[in-house]
Amino acid sequence: MPLAARFEEIADIAALERRWRAVEEEADAPSFFLRWTWIGSWLNALAAAGIPLPRLLVIGGADGDVALALIGEGRVRRLFGAGPAIRLNEAGHGEGNRTFIEYNGLLTRAGAEAEAERAFCAALAARKDWRALYLSGVEPSPAPLPGMDGIRRRVLRDAAPVRFVDLAAVRANGGDYPALLSANTRGQIRRSIREEAAGLAIDRAEDAETAGQWLAEMRRLNAGKHRNNAWESALFLDFAGRIARAGLADGSVDLLRLRAGGDVPGYLLNFVWGGQAMNYQSAFAPPRSTHSKPGLTGHAAAVGHYAARGLARYSFLAGRDRYKQSLSTDAETLHWWTLERFDWRLEAEALARRLLRR
Repeated sequence: MPLAARFEEIADIAALERRWRAVEEEADAPSFFLRWTWIGSWLNALAAAGIPLPRLLVIGGADGDVALALIGEGRVRRLFGAGPAIRLNEAGHGEGNRTFIEYNGLLTRAGAEAEAERAFCAALAARKDWRALYLSGVEPSPAPLPGMDGIRRRVLRDAAPVRFVDLAAVRANGGDYPALLSANTRGQIRRSIREEAAGLAIDRAEDAETAGQWLAEMRRLNAGKHRNNAWESALFLDFAGRIARAGLADGSVDLLRLRAGGDVPGYLLNFVWGGQAMNYQSAFAPPRSTHSKPGLTGHAAAVGHYAARGLARYSFLAGRDRYKQSLSTDAETLHWWTLERFDWRLEAEALARRLLRR
């Protein structure tokens, strides 16, 4: 029998955890961003902040839940006024998306992916209360969700590079990671390493108290450094603490401190899953000299650390920051899409954009 889909309110996050983990255990290599470590930390942070929770989309059959997703509901400001929109595994409220999901999708039991996607498309198409569907950080596709009826246009908002270091190449090069980079970056890293006369060590937070202290230091080091700084958001700070604690037990989250003698050049908050380490957040002390580059040195140390552990990749996740390009050896792409239904505001906006392009 075909799978059936329904929407449910999330009344009990703890009860949802049991259902989510049951599907996760039978999924085929689920993305870290679809595991309960991420989802549960995010939902609990939303609840603590008083932000409305997304609705649960349940796709099931005779044997129970087959696929799960979260659908955020809200209104999105567009060129000619705000309109109703829904988001996959994001909140309807903008502040709730400070966590920035990547490698997004449905959490599905292995072998049911195609059928679950058909049920997902049918369930969303049957709803008449939205005009735009936002799909953030999904795998590249020429036309996402081609089976969904009623879509007027598919707009690719962004195709962002995900840069990473091939750790197998680092090991094959005898651990000499800088030799794989450009001459300029290689020189900067090696000069910076020489500045750290006492050597550079890496410590991992092993308990919640230490994690809390190091995250507070990360917040302090990042103060005033970034426009629209996530570290100034109470929700993001709560989420960072929750996911660091959630990942301590199973090793899927590393909160690392870089130590050079009595100095602390910086901290890294990394996800470790599926054979790769993913740098989610970082914080670095000001350079001690013109040749000191704590960020470059810190990431180089992390690359060596994870290469020695036998991982396949050290990912910088999505973004066009210059340091990500300088420090990476390879890249892939994630897409950010908007699927739009007919709406006079969206039609007028599409026309205006076509005229501007001409």
